[in-house]
Amino acid sequence: MSTPTPTPVNTPPVNLLGLDGAALAQWVGEQGGKPFRARQLSRWIHQRGQADFAAMTDLARQFREDLQRKAVVEVPPVVKSLKSRDGTRKWLFGVGNNNAVEAVFIPEDDRGTLCISTQAGCTVACPFCSTGHQGFNRNLEVHEIIGQLWWARHALLAEGDTGRLPGGSPVVDDRVVSNIVLMGMGEPLLNYNNVVPALKLMLDDNAYGLSRRRVTLSTSGVVPMIDRLRDDCPVALAVSLHAPNDELRDHLVPLNRKYPLRELLDACLRYLEAAPRDFITFEYCMLSGVNDTDEHARELIEIARAVPSKLNLIPFNPFPQSGLRRSSPTRVKEFARRLMDAGIVPTVRKTRGDDIDAACGQLAGEIRDRTRLTSLMPGRRQAIPIIEASQ
Repeated sequence: MSTPTPTPVNTPPVNLLGLDGAALAQWVGEQGGKPFRARQLSRWIHQRGQADFAAMTDLARQFREDLQRKAVVEVPPVVKSLKSRDGTRKWLFGVGNNNAVEAVFIPEDDRGTLCISTQAGCTVACPFCSTGHQGFNRNLEVHEIIGQLWWARHALLAEGDTGRLPGGSPVVDDRVVSNIVLMGMGEPLLNYNNVVPALKLMLDDNAYGLSRRRVTLSTSGVVPMIDRLRDDCPVALAVSLHAPNDELRDHLVPLNRKYPLRELLDACLRYLEAAPRDFITFEYCMLSGVNDTDEHARELIEIARAVPSKLNLIPFNPFPQSGLRRSSPTRVKEFARRLMDAGIVPTVRKTRGDDIDAACGQLAGEIRDRTRLTSLMPGRRQAIPIIEASQ
């Protein structure tokens, strides 16, 4: 065993939840350990959910003692835990300075999906999203992102929750969380340097061992980072589209003013060259009189024909400050029919967890806004063109 690197006096312990496989191997090497020790340590932390180094019995005693002095495994504290009548779970994690973020677990009959947050708040400020209304405080660190998965997985297993609806498929290899979606609070690609190591941990066979097809990153359209993700860590990609033309999307997804639709769609085509799936998921929140007319459906058909994709129509989940309304079931059905008549089969997302404010667009947490976006939101909403759609 090589001589460990001396630890400087008063150096805070390293939170090992924040190190991906390569970074953990480097850190263990600096402590005088060999690469296989890093793999053992990763399995203890991520697969067994062990935060007590003394309990990691197949590690050398001296190594465990070193770990106790130099490292920790700490997740953000859980401020609140809620369970919906439909089985959806929501956790509120404190991330310091009176900020909190939310993660949501959605059980299905064949999978258990965890929706993870990547920022405390969001700078994109889409008017139909509760997170965007709060403004932005900061990016989450790697350990704060992966800590949501660590906590949810092991909390569910400890409670004996299978992560499936009654009668669903059994859990395989304790994979109570079988799918991850980075669709919680924040824009993942605006926290790129922390999100990519977290993604690598989700995919690492010595950590969570998920396939790239089962990890989905949702973006509002940060074009340069879509290209970087394609090269660095391609996972399934979802794009928050929500409008089929630039004029409307400038209002609904303000980032469109910097990266308009043509640039975004070209980036999607480039991404497909390395993507684990042969399609991009386009998310489309249905807003009454705003983006749900027959003309919008026609424009959306043209986009779907230009980019291999699946369309996910999302019922708007109202919150008091939005000033927006959900499209009626009749309008959604007619909108979907027009897509199907063009040979495009959309999915209409089921609303889950709305009784605990865990549905799409409702995640709010608690954010001390450093950007004062809330003062800008009313004016932005008034600029949204409202069209009385036929019902």
